[in-house]
Amino acid sequence: MKKTLVFGASLKPSRYSNIAVKQLVKNGFPTEAYGLRTGVIGGVQVKTNLDEFQDINTITLYLNPQRQEEYYDAIVDLKPKRVIFNPGTENLFFYNVLRNIGIEVEVACTLVLLSTKQF
Repeated sequence: MKKTLVFGASLKPSRYSNIAVKQLVKNGFPTEAYGLRTGVIGGVQVKTNLDEFQDINTITLYLNPQRQEEYYDAIVDLKPKRVIFNPGTENLFFYNVLRNIGIEVEVACTLVLLSTKQF
C-alpha cells in the first residue's frame, strides 16, 4: 500500500482529520500526519515540519481553501500522485493547479472512501 499524508491533522478526537488518521491505520495504510501541533494520533506522530515527509502517494486535505493558499507550493513539492479534497476543502483554483502538473484530484470524503473500500 502507498503512503498517505493527512494534511491538517488535529489532535482533537472529534475532528474528522483525527478519525481519518485512525481509520487509515486501521485499514493498513502507511500513514503520516501534518498539523499545527505535535502529538500522536493512533500511533502516528503528527509533525509540524513538511521537510520530514517523503514518498507520499496521497494527500488527504483537511484545510479550508483560505488556509490551503499558504501551502500550495509545499503540497506540489511533495509530489503526490493524488490529492483528496474532503468536504469543506473544495478549491477549484487548486484543483486546476494540481491537474495541470499531472496530480490526480479527487473530491471525496476519505472516511467514506475507506468504509466503502474505494480508497
